[in-house]
Amino acid sequence: FSSRRRHTRYIGDWSSDCALPILTRIADALDRLAPAPATPLDLNAADAFVWHEGGRLDPVRSVNRVDIELLRGIERQRDILVENTRRFMRGLPANNALLWGARGTGKSSLVKAIHGALNAETPHALALIEIHREDIASLPRLLAILRDAKRRFILFCDDLSFDGEDASYKSLK
Repeated sequence: FSSRRRHTRYIGDWSSDCALPILTRIADALDRLAPAPATPLDLNAADAFVWHEGGRLDPVRSVNRVDIELLRGIERQRDILVENTRRFMRGLPANNALLWGARGTGKSSLVKAIHGALNAETPHALALIEIHREDIASLPRLLAILRDAKRRFILFCDDLSFDGEDASYKSLK
């Protein structure tokens, strides 16, 4: 009984005059240590973004692309992909696309050119989001962010390759 009384008295004494300044200092220190509040994500800030695993979408002000008419020798593939992407942009049934081939054959150029051409037809209808291979595991987090957006997004992973021992492809299943 006596120890309980001492404890109660200690709490009572401590919480009187000295507690408020100490608690204020602790709260101020925690505020300084806490990360800055996340800025609201504006999915209309740009027509292209780069996704980072930490949950950040950085706007790309100017996409390095060529005009779609400059791509030669792939007209059939280009036309199929343009029509499929146009259907997707309009909310119609469309297929996912996997472009594969040797380095330097224009896969990335084609994706960026189609994005530019369709956005020229319907401004800001499509946003291009580049995700780096090492950030693929965070793809579900990105999809959760995009789920309720009004605009359509092309997710673009350049130089996606896997070796026989690599299991990171499983996050794409």
